[in-house]
Amino acid sequence: MAKNLLIVESPAKAKTIEGYLGKDFIVKSSYGHIRDLVKSEDAIDIGNNFAQKYEVPADKKQVVSELKKLAKEAEMVWLASDEDREGEAISWHLFDTLGLKDATTKRIVFHEITKPAILKAIDTPRKIDYNLVNAQQARRVLDRLVGFELSPVLWKKVKPSLSAGRVQSVAVRLIVDREREVNKFTAEAAFKIVAIFGKGKDAFKAELAERYAKPEDAEKFLQDCIGADFDVRSLETKPAKRSPAAPFTTSTLQQEASRKLGYSVARTMQVAQRLYEAGYITYMRTDSVNLSDTALNAAQSEIISAYGEKYHQLRKYKTKNASAQEAHEAIRPTYFNNHTINGESNEKRLYELIWKRAIASQMSEAQFEKTTAKISISTRKEDLTANGEVMKFDGFLKVYLESSDDEDEPQQDGENAMLPPLIRGQRLALQEMSATERFSRPPARYTEASLVKKLEELGIGRPSTYAPTISTIQNRGYVVKEEREGKVRNFRIMVLKDGQIVKEQKTENTGAERGKLFPTDIGAVVNDFLVQYFKEIVDFNFTASVEKQFDEIAQGLKDWTAMLHDFYNPFHKGVQSTIETADKATGERELGVHPENGKKISVRIGRYGPFVQVGESATEENEEKPLYASLRTGQSIETITIDEALELFKLPKVVGEYEGKVMKVAIGRFGPYISHNSAFVSLPKDIDPLDVTVDQAIELIEAKRKKDAEKLIKAFDEDPEVKVLNGRWGPYIEFGKLNVKIPKDKDPLTLTYEECKALADAMPKDTKKGRFGKTVAAAKPAAKKAPAKKKAPAKKK
Repeated sequence: MAKNLLIVESPAKAKTIEGYLGKDFIVKSSYGHIRDLVKSEDAIDIGNNFAQKYEVPADKKQVVSELKKLAKEAEMVWLASDEDREGEAISWHLFDTLGLKDATTKRIVFHEITKPAILKAIDTPRKIDYNLVNAQQARRVLDRLVGFELSPVLWKKVKPSLSAGRVQSVAVRLIVDREREVNKFTAEAAFKIVAIFGKGKDAFKAELAERYAKPEDAEKFLQDCIGADFDVRSLETKPAKRSPAAPFTTSTLQQEASRKLGYSVARTMQVAQRLYEAGYITYMRTDSVNLSDTALNAAQSEIISAYGEKYHQLRKYKTKNASAQEAHEAIRPTYFNNHTINGESNEKRLYELIWKRAIASQMSEAQFEKTTAKISISTRKEDLTANGEVMKFDGFLKVYLESSDDEDEPQQDGENAMLPPLIRGQRLALQEMSATERFSRPPARYTEASLVKKLEELGIGRPSTYAPTISTIQNRGYVVKEEREGKVRNFRIMVLKDGQIVKEQKTENTGAERGKLFPTDIGAVVNDFLVQYFKEIVDFNFTASVEKQFDEIAQGLKDWTAMLHDFYNPFHKGVQSTIETADKATGERELGVHPENGKKISVRIGRYGPFVQVGESATEENEEKPLYASLRTGQSIETITIDEALELFKLPKVVGEYEGKVMKVAIGRFGPYISHNSAFVSLPKDIDPLDVTVDQAIELIEAKRKKDAEKLIKAFDEDPEVKVLNGRWGPYIEFGKLNVKIPKDKDPLTLTYEECKALADAMPKDTKKGRFGKTVAAAKPAAKKAPAKKKAPAKKK
């Protein structure tokens, strides 16, 4: 048995590190945390200084048992979990759970998985840093208290099964606030003047700085330019430089991977984790832009070797965030001479992005020559302006150009890649001049990347929390990430050419969104409730100050239990007061009265989502029941109009008959559909449910039947619930609620019922999960169900 047991968090990392250490070391993985707070309400003893009760989950008991056995046999145990607070807490949990002793336990950290880094860590061990552990405990306890105490309030006052969290609720508030800004925004139109001078390769654009709100003023400008002389009044040429961005932090990596690669924040972190564990990059949870001297020397060597001496420029970046630890490094390749790696496509793409950003940070500035030409108009006092830019030396742009969140912004019409040779006083020939109606734009909705940027600016959350926060608010249904189609808008354009002004009206698509975050109705209602009754929890400054206090605990400057007492006592009183005094929150909004019967029309959140109601709820005096209709996808209780609400009551609608059965259009949980003979067919997005024709309905029904027929490979008389089907990943057996894999040596066409049953029975117990992840019983032939017994009414507690 090896003398040393080294424990890391992941098996991939264990495999990499074991290759660097000799036979005296055995490297094992804890597979992340090995214990967590118990799920019950007694997990935290508030009266006993927030003492915690932990348990080893069932799926970790075998791991813990193996590690205990190996720890007893080893002379020294090395705890090598990650170098952040979460990693420090994992080491502490291992120390406590495995019953380790100080004398025979060492803690090591490294920010890259390379042989020199691992050997250096072994040579410089330390003890567990309990300040970091306490900071992580404080975060875990505070977030558990907020979740456990706020969630029941939401169940009672808003809707069952909701949840709240300290950071996630602030993120939802940002998205709700932005959505309301967008909805309140009124676009203002103004006419932009752009002239084109010259012809062919010498043609260039110039723009008027002023914009005209009135079309008459824009037209007057064009009229004045008929027959006018245009001269170059002034020319200014000056050098300009552009510097590279700093190497990646967690936040900037998430933002840039979203912009350049289209990755979600969660996907970026998953791929980065694999790259780190394989030894390709340094640790991916960091808020530092610092590079070590070793990295700086390696980057210099690679730049000079690949591009030449003039492309290198040493830079040392300083982190603006006061809480960042400069001892840590930015995210960078472990070896700069590896321009790419072997791996899956998404791993290669993210690695190359990290390599380019890190190498570019040590490269020379890009140098440009910017030219600005002012063009006079003989009939007007205003000047037109033309800008041109010529690159003189590419520098870091040879490798990398940072993207921005505003990449969808159109290029300014007066900007040119370069201007033709011009001299002061030169007379210019006008090719054409246009006055185009342009509209102001609302604030941009958040993407995952821009939300991370905003959270970081506000000091909310830390590198390890961005991805889980954004995943949580989507998983809990408070926010959706989706694409939305824009609306067609008319705009006017006037073109002066050959002494004539031609007016046109054109159309453009506006408001189309791609991969943006939208609040759901329930997200908005929960947000408003929290803002009203728990303003401190969703206050940006308060949430940022809590993060600073965690940092102070990590530095040993603050007692973690005192911090929790300061937070919890007023918070708990607020919870009790809200339960006693707050009204139920539904987000109800009156839209008006029904034009035919005069009944009130309102919209609100219900148990099954947002809906419109016509009429008052039934009472003893008024027994007439109101009418209800669910909102359609993309509709919101905050923006739906009375006309849109009335449209909802036109469904369900009978389209016609087919094969002697009625075809009906309705809207369900997953959107509009056609029901026919107990079958349901989804409507495509491009067909309005109110406009479906008989022919369209029949065509959709037949297409669905054809698709279902192609899916079915084989059915069995012995049990109609057993089928051999074609699935997304190939043929499989549907045995009741169980999906059974078909071995490669079996032909799906020749399978018998007995073979299907044998394959279902042979499935390991822990893999027998139904379509919704629920464990199902072992496969059995379908049997007739006995009549269900009536249950006695539940006793009131």
